[in-house]
Amino acid sequence: MRVVVPFAAETPKTRLESVLTPAERSAFARAMLADVLRAVVEAGHEPTVVSTAPLDLAGLELPGEVAASASVTADDRPLTEAVNARLPGGDAETTTDEPAPVAVVMADLALATPDALERLLTSTADVAVAPGRGSGTNALVVRHPEFRVDYHGTSYLDHRETAREIGATLETVDSFRLATDVDEPADLVEVIVHGRESNRAPACLREFGFALDERDGRVDIVRNEDCAAE
Repeated sequence: MRVVVPFAAETPKTRLESVLTPAERSAFARAMLADVLRAVVEAGHEPTVVSTAPLDLAGLELPGEVAASASVTADDRPLTEAVNARLPGGDAETTTDEPAPVAVVMADLALATPDALERLLTSTADVAVAPGRGSGTNALVVRHPEFRVDYHGTSYLDHRETAREIGATLETVDSFRLATDVDEPADLVEVIVHGRESNRAPACLREFGFALDERDGRVDIVRNEDCAAE
């Protein structure tokens, strides 16, 4: 199955600007992207990064198998337009036969594992959606040629309604790992607690000096300021 991974290459993760410098946000976003690509390949699929600007995959230092399976294409259109172009029947569809299913997996799913992705990717529904917190859409599989995404607002609810309107079968994939996208400083706790030990994103945060703070009866995150980039 074709797996599209959208990536904002130029100004990633702006909502983390209170805790990370621009250079750190870029490094962290690329670490998460590398982890997502690895999970996709380990699930048995070949990912294509759809980047808002040219992106050198060699700079991600991907494992050999992942580097051999992944590709990248630049598309500076807004997220919704870039994704819709690659769905079955979209204007970037190259096959002349019956359109093949397409999966879309966001690049900031730092907790994604091959098993979690496989639950989504093996769905036989016309549209399978892994919602994020707050009614976003973190990943989906589209088989229906009339289905189109709209990532504005409560996209999960909108995608359910779109599927109903076109008569497409819909499956919601309930997954903690796919529901956890990393946008806000509080999300960094989840990366350190639940990220795979071999993943780049948790290691990146630890290199930046972040650690868990278990005071006051709840888990938070603190930073050794000596490790902060200037």
